[in-house]
This record gives sequence, structure tokens and C-alpha cells, in this order.
Amino acid sequence: MNGDWNWKGIGTTLTGSLDAVGLPLGNTMAARDEKLRKAREVSWRALGKNITFFLPGMFSCCGVSGKYPALSITGSDCALQCEHCKATLLETMIKASTPEMLLEKCLRLSGKGNHGVLLSGGCDESGQLPWERFIPTIRKIKEKTNLFLSIHCGLVDDQQAQQLRDAGVDQALIDVIGDDETYQSIYHVAFGVSRILDSLGSLQKVGLPVIPHVVCGIHFGRMKGERRAVEMISRFDVEQMVIVSLMNTRRTPLWKVAPPRAEEVVDIIAEAKLKMPAVPVSLGCARERGNLEMELLAIDAGINRMALPSEEAVKRAEAYGLQIHYQKTCCSLPGSFPCETWQ
Repeated sequence: MNGDWNWKGIGTTLTGSLDAVGLPLGNTMAARDEKLRKAREVSWRALGKNITFFLPGMFSCCGVSGKYPALSITGSDCALQCEHCKATLLETMIKASTPEMLLEKCLRLSGKGNHGVLLSGGCDESGQLPWERFIPTIRKIKEKTNLFLSIHCGLVDDQQAQQLRDAGVDQALIDVIGDDETYQSIYHVAFGVSRILDSLGSLQKVGLPVIPHVVCGIHFGRMKGERRAVEMISRFDVEQMVIVSLMNTRRTPLWKVAPPRAEEVVDIIAEAKLKMPAVPVSLGCARERGNLEMELLAIDAGINRMALPSEEAVKRAEAYGLQIHYQKTCCSLPGSFPCETWQ
């Protein structure tokens, strides 16, 4: 699997001596290892010794592409112009900026055998996406296809959450930031993280499955508020959660900012597993490329799902005796679309 992703390959080689399960000797700490052990055992007791590896729709491996593409309902437009993105991530998505375009593209993607789509887009100054004008189209997509629909929902109120639920959206993805300063300085909003809590409450109130994402190191590469984000999420009934980390994206102010260390990211994974044992936790695709140590430590911490694993990560899972599953979808999806392998 190494080096064959259509984005920067994630397979790298660590040098130095390895211990029995592959961790570099001299690079471990007793306290960290004990926390990872506890998190791993708690995870396995609650959810079994399983792991699912995912190939999202915007990536390919060994010539095989995922079957869950992303579409932007605002094209490349975003009013917030967040420090870590500057709308560049929207440019990698399929443009579907009118209801007619969205319907046509989803019908075509369904006809090509895709399992579903991720609907995303840029936010306005209030942190919201223009879902209202696309609600009838979303309903038509659900009526005319079998596509599973995920949305990067942005901030929503009760009415918007109900409309999305009634239209047939299957799950809502939302970034959870745990620090007001981070939210305001990175996402350029004029309010605090209480708005995120309100949105989580609205989604839960209407019964729309929510998959919160925690972006480690989003505060200019520093860890600031991630633990609080996990605590915020633990107040709600979530289907699963996704941990990602700052990516150095070209043409953004954070392009050359040092991302958080693997140990810092995995500590948040362990924190989530210990606080919410029955909630599946995923290491998502939007993370620092090439950080093999992050993948290996995540498996040590009992991670249940991982997008874009390296060969070494698969071997680590095998060494633990985990039952391995594969899907060609986003890692937020339930295990309803299994495949034997990506080869």
C-alpha cells in the first residue's frame, strides 16, 4: 500500500532497533505505554478485537479508487477562509454549486457504483452552509439512488437539523474545537465554541447521527483545547468520532507550521477511548502525511478504524491478532460496505 496514494504517500520507514511489536526502542515512555495499554484493553472489551481500514473516495491505492467521493455545494467559495485551509481543500472536491449540478453528479456517481457521497462546502460568516436551497435535491437523491449521504454540516440550528434529517441525510460530520481563541483565530468566527455545542445538541435532538471530528494541533501546530473537545463530545450520544491532525497544506498560512507530534495526537485517541469506550474512534484521512509512528501508536491505543493505513500499520494490527476489515469509503461510515481487499 505504501507510496501509491494519489495524495502524498503515507508509507515511511522508521530507523533504529524495534521492540517486539515494532516501537522504536528508546522512544517509549512508561506512562504513555501504560495509558495506551489501558485504552487498548478498554476498547477491545467494549468493541472487540477488530479494526477497519478505509480508502476514501478522493484517494486511490495500487490503482484502485475509493467509492465515496466528496462534492462541494459552494464550489471553491468560502467566506471564513480558515488559516489551515483557505478553501484549498474545496478545490479537491467535485463542484456541485447548484441543486441541478448536485443531482446530476450524484446520479452519475451512483450509476458508476459508488457507495455514497460526502457533501461539503465553504461556510458563510456565521459558520453555516447553504443547505436550505439543496434540501429538495437531497431528498430527490435519496429517492432516486441508494447513495449513503454524509454531510460536513457546519453549524446548524434545530430547524436546519430537522430539515436535513427529513431530507434523508444519513450522518452529519462536524469539527469540534475546544478552545474559543483557537476557534476565532483559526476559523475566523466572531463567537465561541458554545455554538458548536448548540449544533451538537440540535443534531442529537432530531436524531441525525453525528460524527464529530477533533483536529489535533489546529492552533498553529500546538495542542490547545483538544482534551476539552473530547469532553464536549462525551456529553452527547455520538455514533463514533474521528481524530485527525493538522496537515501542511500549500497556499495556507500554516503551510510550514510544525504539526503536533504523534504522541500528542495518540494521547487524544487514548483519552477518547478511556472516556467513551463504546464509541468507535477513527484515525481519519485528514492528518499529517507520512507519520508512520502515529499510525502504529494509534493501533497500540486501541483505535477501531483508520483511513489510508500503511503496510506497517496493517502488520501491527495482524500482530495484535485483530480481525481486519476493509471499506472503500470515508471512515465515518458504518460497516455496511465491506470489501475483501483494495488490491
